[in-house]
Amino acid sequence: MLRSLQVRNFAIVDEVNVDFAAGMTVLTGETGAGKSILVDALGLVLGERGGLGIVREGTKRAEFSAEFDLADHRVARDWLVDQALDLDDECILRRVIAADGRSRAFINGNAVSLQSLKSLGELLLDIHGQHFHQSLGHRDVQRNLLDHFGGLQSLLKSCADAFAHWRALADELAEVNAAHADREARLELLEFQVQEFDALDLQPEELPALKAERQKRQNSGRLADGLSRVLDDMYDGESATAQSLLGTACQTLSSLSSYDETLAPTHQLLEEAGIQVAEATDILRRYRESLDADPNRQEWIEERLDAIQSIARKHKVEAEDLGEIRDRLRTQLDELRNAGKRSTQLGNEVSDAQAQYLQLASDLSAGRQRAAGKFGTAVTNAMAGLGMPGGVFEVSVESGSADEARAWGMDSIEYLISANPGQKPTALAKVASGGELSRMSLSIQVIASDGSQIPTMVFDEVDSGVGGGVAEMVGRRLCELGASRQVLCVTHLAQVAVQADNHFRINKMTDGKSTRIGVALLNKDERVEELARMLGGVEITQRTREHAAEMLAKGGRKIVARKRATR
Repeated sequence: MLRSLQVRNFAIVDEVNVDFAAGMTVLTGETGAGKSILVDALGLVLGERGGLGIVREGTKRAEFSAEFDLADHRVARDWLVDQALDLDDECILRRVIAADGRSRAFINGNAVSLQSLKSLGELLLDIHGQHFHQSLGHRDVQRNLLDHFGGLQSLLKSCADAFAHWRALADELAEVNAAHADREARLELLEFQVQEFDALDLQPEELPALKAERQKRQNSGRLADGLSRVLDDMYDGESATAQSLLGTACQTLSSLSSYDETLAPTHQLLEEAGIQVAEATDILRRYRESLDADPNRQEWIEERLDAIQSIARKHKVEAEDLGEIRDRLRTQLDELRNAGKRSTQLGNEVSDAQAQYLQLASDLSAGRQRAAGKFGTAVTNAMAGLGMPGGVFEVSVESGSADEARAWGMDSIEYLISANPGQKPTALAKVASGGELSRMSLSIQVIASDGSQIPTMVFDEVDSGVGGGVAEMVGRRLCELGASRQVLCVTHLAQVAVQADNHFRINKMTDGKSTRIGVALLNKDERVEELARMLGGVEITQRTREHAAEMLAKGGRKIVARKRATR
C-alpha cells in the first residue's frame, strides 16, 4: 500500500507531502489545478520516463519519493530480497531528475538502474490514465490486459524465453549452413594458413628472445670495448686494478688484526670482495668471448624475424599477437571440418527448441481461451452496471500456425463489443461513441484490476465522458474495488467523489510572479463545500450545499455497509 508521496520542484509544484490511507481516495480540484500532476509524479518515482519541463523553473533538480507498506505484499518483498534491497516490510523509492535531464534512482537508499525501479514499480502500483481508451483499440494492449486478467504473466515469460532460444539456435544453424556453401574454398584457405603457422613453428617467448639477441649482436662492438675497459680496471690492467688494490688492503688489515682483533671481520669482507671480483672477471671474459662466436647467427636471426613479421603483415596484426591468431585459425579449421556434425546437432537442437516453444504457446493459448470467457462475462456484467444494459463484450482468441510464432505466442486477440441489445459484437476499435468507449474502457480496467495482485490502483479521470446515474455506478464500482485494495482516483464527478473513504482537494495558488499547488485532506464540512463546487460551479447556493451534504451522507452509509460486508 502507498503510504506517502513527497514531491519537490516538479512542474508547478514547489513542495508537496501527501499521506495516503487504505480504501478509496479521491483527488479533486478546479480544471487546470494540477490534479494529474500527482499521478505524473507517481509515474516518475516508479520509473516512467519524463519529458521536457519536469524541473520547476529556477531550480536545479526535481525530487520524488514514495513510501510503501509491503506487509501484505509477498511478491514485492521477495523481489527486494532477491536484489538484496530489502528493508523489513517497508520500501522507499526515490527519483532525482536534474534540469539537464540526467536521472538517478534509489530503492531503500541504494542506487539502482531505472529499469530496476520500473520493475519494482510495476509490482507496487498500476496507473490507468485518462487517455487509456485511446490505446484500447490496439491489439497488443488488448492481449496484455487479457494476460494480466488471466494471471498468465509467468507462462508468457516462459514462452518468450523459449521463443528467443529457438530463434537464436535457428540463426546459428542458418550461419553454419551459409558457411557450408563456400566450405571448400574456406577450408583450403584455412589449411594453407595453418600450414604456414606450423612451418613457422613460433615458440612461446621466442620473439622477445630473438629481439633481445639481435640487439646484443648489433651492439657487439660497443659491448666488447666496454668489457675490455671494465676488465682492465678490475684485473687485467698494468696499473692499479681493483684486484691488486683489494690484495694490498687485505695484507695490511691482516697484519693490523694482530694488534686489534675487531678488524678481523673487515679483513674477511675484503677477502670475499676479492673472490667476487675474480668471479665477475671470469664471467665477463666468457661473455666477451661469446660475442665472436658463430658469425652466421646474426644473419639467421634477421631471417627468422623477417619471416615472423611477414606473416604478421599478412594477417594485419602485431607480431606479438600471432599466437592468438594461430589458435583461432586452428579452431575455425576444426569447426569447418566438423561443420556437418555441427549442422546435424544444431538441427536437432532447433527442433527440440521449437517443440518446447510450441508446447508453451499451446498452453498459453489454452489459458487465454479460459481467461477470455471469464473476462468477457465479467466485463459484460460491469457494462450493465455502467449504463450499458444488454451490451455484450467478448474476447476473440484465434490460434495461428508456427509461421505466425511470436514471443507472445501465436494467438490473434481482439476485443468485440455490442453496445446495444440485438447488435452483433464488432471490433472495439470501430466503436464510434466516445461515451461508450470511455465506459467500456473503465469496465475493462476495473475487471482487469480484479485479477491483479497489485495492491494500489490509480485511476486518472477514467470517468470522463460519463455523468448522472452512470457516474454514480462508476463510483460504486471503484468503491467496491477499494474494499480489497487501495484505490486512488482523480475525478471531476461529485457522484464518484462521495463514494470515497478519503478526499483530497488540489488548489492552484499564485502571487502573480509564480504558481504553485497545494494538497489538502478535507474534513466533512470541507468535503460538502468541495462537492457543492463540483455540482454548482462558480456560484454555490445553499441548496447546492444541501444537495452535496445529502449525497455525502448517502455515500457514507454505502461505505459503512461495504466495510461491514467485507469483515
